[in-house]
Amino acid sequence: MAQGKPLRIANPIYREVIARVLSSPAEERLDAPRERFLLPDGRLAFRRLLRAFAAFWHEHGEVLASGMPYPEVAPQLVLMAFLQRAINVGNGGGFIDREYGVGRGRIDLLVRFPYRKPDGSPAVQRRALELKVWRKGQKDPLHEGLSQLDEYLKRLRLRRGTLVIFDARGRLAGTAPRFSQATTPRGRRAAVLRL
Repeated sequence: MAQGKPLRIANPIYREVIARVLSSPAEERLDAPRERFLLPDGRLAFRRLLRAFAAFWHEHGEVLASGMPYPEVAPQLVLMAFLQRAINVGNGGGFIDREYGVGRGRIDLLVRFPYRKPDGSPAVQRRALELKVWRKGQKDPLHEGLSQLDEYLKRLRLRRGTLVIFDARGRLAGTAPRFSQATTPRGRRAAVLRL
């Protein structure tokens, strides 16, 4: 851990390795071929990927989360495992940059996916996600999550992002996934996925 506050992982390599090791029990059970989530122009079909994860989570989330180390972050680990497998992290595919808001109840993810523009020049598609868990006895984290996503998007200079809220007040993955649209406090567009 890095010295001083806020509490954080000091080395970016450790940040990646820790997340990969913790999510590996779920990743080993996933079949999410990258080709399924590619657009004809080589970009990532991000909305399709999120819909596939929502369906996957609804069917398998509770079982996978129960077998994960550290149950308090199991939903986020399963999502990271799904993304890692779907975008082929480490095998010539995309990248996931992670930021952990220790004490703030959040995980920020930046998915970076390389592709080629029509003229053949390299480009990188970037998609930001804010992950929150709604626990029993807490209020709905929608407003806090939109504010945190807004801060993250501002730092990344992105105009839109996705807020994922896992409902852990009862049985995980017990309700049907719901997609909606929202606006952050600074007017950025946000897709909201409730699981």
